Amino acid sequence: MALTDADVQKQIKHMMAFIEQEANEKVEEIDAKAEEEFNIEKGRLVQTQRVKIMEYYEKKEKHIEQHKKIQMSNLMNQARLKVLKARDDMIVDLLMEARRRLAQIAQDPAIYSSLLQGLVLQGFYQLLEPKVTVRCRQQDVEIVQAAVNEVIPFYREAVKSNIVVKIDQERFLPSDICGGVEMYNDNGKIKVTNTLEGRLELLAHQMMPEIRVALFGANPNRKFTD
Repeated sequence: MALTDADVQKQIKHMMAFIEQEANEKVEEIDAKAEEEFNIEKGRLVQTQRVKIMEYYEKKEKHIEQHKKIQMSNLMNQARLKVLKARDDMIVDLLMEARRRLAQIAQDPAIYSSLLQGLVLQGFYQLLEPKVTVRCRQQDVEIVQAAVNEVIPFYREAVKSNIVVKIDQERFLPSDICGGVEMYNDNGKIKVTNTLEGRLELLAHQMMPEIRVALFGANPNRKFTD
């Protein structure tokens, strides 16, 4: 039995409806898959950017922390240098005050004469030479000569040897020093410096650790002492 035109049209419509439904389902499937892939990719990109942002701020934080540490270290070093400078200035002032007081010693003939005797006799023992030249300030020639005459017998008795001493009348020590003497052997190659400034400098060098402890206290970072 042949199909009528109406039957053909009906079948065609039915087939078209089926194809359209299949197409719609396929579109929905594609859309769903695309949406899923989009969300996955979006999540991946968001996570990647989040990690990058976190890494950036971690580096930024480390940089800021390092910069703060450097600044703090610089400030501490500057403060330490200022403290050291203040301490050095205090020691310089102390030594200047000691020098000023040394200058006053030479103003007292009795004390200065006794001090010169000790300095001259010590110079004799250091040189142990048969001939010695003594150099002093021009204003001290007489008192130095008297000190030499006073200690020569003690030296001779101690070393059982004679000594000839000459006061240098041509070259004098500077008049603005505090006092004391310089002593030479016969050819001038061996020298003993027993000026008051020289003795002060030697004493300050030897006692500098004790001076620093007395002024500033013991250094907690110092494990050993001289």
